[in-house]
Amino acid sequence: MAHISIIGTGNMGQAISGLVAKGGNSVELVNSSDAAKEVTGDIVVLAVPYPSVAQVIAQRGPQLAGKIVVDITNPLNFETFDSLTVPADSSAAAEIAAALPQSRVVKAFNTNFAGTLQGGSVGGQTTTVLIAGDDGDAKALLAGVVSAAGLRAVDVGGLQRARELEALGFLQITLAAGEKISWTGGFAVVQ
Repeated sequence: MAHISIIGTGNMGQAISGLVAKGGNSVELVNSSDAAKEVTGDIVVLAVPYPSVAQVIAQRGPQLAGKIVVDITNPLNFETFDSLTVPADSSAAAEIAAALPQSRVVKAFNTNFAGTLQGGSVGGQTTTVLIAGDDGDAKALLAGVVSAAGLRAVDVGGLQRARELEALGFLQITLAAGEKISWTGGFAVVQ
């Protein structure tokens, strides 16, 4: 059984918390503004908007050393919704990994909406969580948490794949914001 700390109590934090508990793992939700509350999980999920990540790292960097840190962010321009805010050859996950060199950073959940995590399906297909990272053990542990909750986990490769995951997440968000898909819809991975 894994112990997961989730920093952020919004829709995604709540959805991931429910997923973790459903799979029989222990979970703690931590308000991102509560800097005094120490995170105790072996896995720490950053369920905050991308612009808040730097502050979370500044406040909690030492606490995150040695832990698996899951980046769920999509670094999109929230003013215009027309682009990603990281360089074309980088990703939010790469920036987080550089800022937390003693942590094992993985990218996951950024291509899922909260409703598909809670409901367990997209268009009649089991919700799939795409996972990227350079540490195979970290990815396998997270995949086990996802699978224990009845969802599918797919390892998409190294952390360099985070850029593509962020682009896919960006596309999905813009489609939903433009009312071309619902916020309970999204992309399904079919085998």
